[in-house]
This record gives sequence, structure tokens and C-alpha cells, in this order.
Amino acid sequence: MPDTQPPDSTLQRMSDELAAFLARHPRLFVLSGAGISADSGIPDYRDHQGNWKRPPPVDHRDFVTSHSCRQRFWGRSLAGWPLMAKARPNAAHLGLAVLEQRQQIELLVTQNVDGLHQRAGSHAVLDLHGRSDSVICLGCSQRYARASVQQRLACDNPGFARLQAPAAPDGDADLEVDFSHFKLHDCDSCGGILKPDVVFFGDQVPRERVSSAMDALARADAMLVVGSSLMVYSGFRFCRQAAALGKPIAAVNLGRTRADDLLNLKLEAPAGVLLQHCLG
Repeated sequence: MPDTQPPDSTLQRMSDELAAFLARHPRLFVLSGAGISADSGIPDYRDHQGNWKRPPPVDHRDFVTSHSCRQRFWGRSLAGWPLMAKARPNAAHLGLAVLEQRQQIELLVTQNVDGLHQRAGSHAVLDLHGRSDSVICLGCSQRYARASVQQRLACDNPGFARLQAPAAPDGDADLEVDFSHFKLHDCDSCGGILKPDVVFFGDQVPRERVSSAMDALARADAMLVVGSSLMVYSGFRFCRQAAALGKPIAAVNLGRTRADDLLNLKLEAPAGVLLQHCLG
């Protein structure tokens, strides 16, 4: 992989530009995406052109309607979850936590499901797509800790639990085996389908989350995008709304974004390096 860190002179220029943006707009609406967690070892979905690096993630309708789809999902997740559980915040997460401590963040909306912003010390966080460390029953809405579901699945599927595979985004793993004998864990209360409490591809973000985020955007001075190509509409919508409200938008992202023509400032540098340099 080529070195993505810019030369020192370029980094200094970008740092100065970001510092000036922060000074002009002291109350930010921040949107983060998968790129911010890459340095924590969690793979992202898209390349620098915004194209899929791998097949799209599991579709919500397929998960709900297909037993074999759920077997494949949970079988791969059994192998992939340990990476998510062990991931730690990186310099980008810590930098945004510092901005919150300085009272410069109105709300941090993350498209990620890894909980790393909270582990870094951020509190004003809205998990737009939910959290992968929580599991919900689609029948009765009973919630389970992901760790307890992991333990149960491992006990019920010892052969699968011993398998290792390269990590994929959001607790998935690049594992291709016969999953037809994988034993699923259903809800203890009603026998319903268990699903990570996240918004799957093809599903809708709960309306109240979008409303809360839009209210925060209206209160903010400007919008800052960190580590997102914005190819998914659930995030891109906030850039469209910021532009409609006349609020400046800055983005720290390696590669193309869907909102390039809406940005007032674009800084192509690793988010952790740039935030660390800018905030000292």
C-alpha cells in the first residue's frame, strides 16, 4: 500500500487550513465514516474512487427472509467479531474527542457501528447506523450483548469457532465454507430472529435519528466530514442539507466523495495525522 501521508510542507498547509476553518466555525456538526476507523484495523468498504472494494454487505431483506443467509452472516461474523471487539480508538477518534472537550462539536454523527468514538471519550455521539456490540430480536425487541451472543454461537458451533479468516468491514470475515450446518441462536424470550442492532444495507435509518441529526445541523456553524466517501445517501443527505442551509462544509478524506461539488474545503490526508497536527 502506498504511503498516504503528504509531505511535511503539504501537511502544514492543510493543518493551517483546517485550523482556520475551525476558528471561523467554532460549533461543528461532524459526520464520520469508515475511513476514520481504518487505522484501528477495521477494513472499510470503498476505494479512493468511492467504488466497492468487495461485494456489498448483507441485504436486510435477505437476512430476514433467508435462513441460509443468516447462517452465512453469523458464521462469518463469528470469525470476524473478535477484531471489532479488540479494536481501539486511533488518533482521529482521539482528535475529535479533544474538539468536543473544547466545546467545538454540536454533535458527532457517525456512520460506523464500532463504538470507537465513545471509547475515545466522545459523548455527543449519534450512532446513525446503530452499534454492532448490541443484538436485537426482530420479534420482541429484546436486546442482548454481542459478547454473550458470540459466546453462545461459539459453544454451539465449535468447528466454526476454530476457523480463522481475514477481517472484513463491520465484524464480517472473508470466510467461504459450507454454512449449512451452522447452528443459529434465536431469541430466548420468543424464539425470534436475532440481528445485530445496526442498519443493514437496504434498510432505513430510524426517522428519529435523522431528525435529531438534522436539528443539530441546524444549530451548528458548519459541517466537518471525516473519513467518509458519502456514497451512501444516509450520510450524503446531511451535506445536501448543510448546503441548503448555507453552512460551509469541510472534508478530511482520502479520495473522492459524493459531495465534492458541495465542499468549501477538502483536505486529502489521513484524518488522524491531520487532526493530531492541527490540534497539537
